[in-house]
Amino acid sequence: MENFSFKKLLVWQKAMTFAEKCLDITETIKGHYRLIEQLEAAAASVPQNIAEGEGRFSIKDNINYLYISRGSLYESITVLNLLYYKSLISKQTLDEQESIAIEITKMISALISQKRKQIN
Repeated sequence: MENFSFKKLLVWQKAMTFAEKCLDITETIKGHYRLIEQLEAAAASVPQNIAEGEGRFSIKDNINYLYISRGSLYESITVLNLLYYKSLISKQTLDEQESIAIEITKMISALISQKRKQIN
């Protein structure tokens, strides 16, 4: 069986934790089904796109998937803020997720920079 190298990436591991926590959050909310589905999809997309990018042969393709992953992370944070504004999640929950997201964003940006250097 092939060993999936993306699973060794700390950014993928943290993205999985972020997505898992988002899924935990959505299980506690009643109603607002479209927002819940959007959060689940966007949060799951973060580690999925990191993994998909690692499966590409081209560094440029890999970088593109990292950009998509970062965009999905921003989308997730926006939905979490909406849920907070509607008093569906606590400030503490929002702050915890935003803290993890900031860390993931920095890691994705660093990975993009590293991969760009490989192209030049």
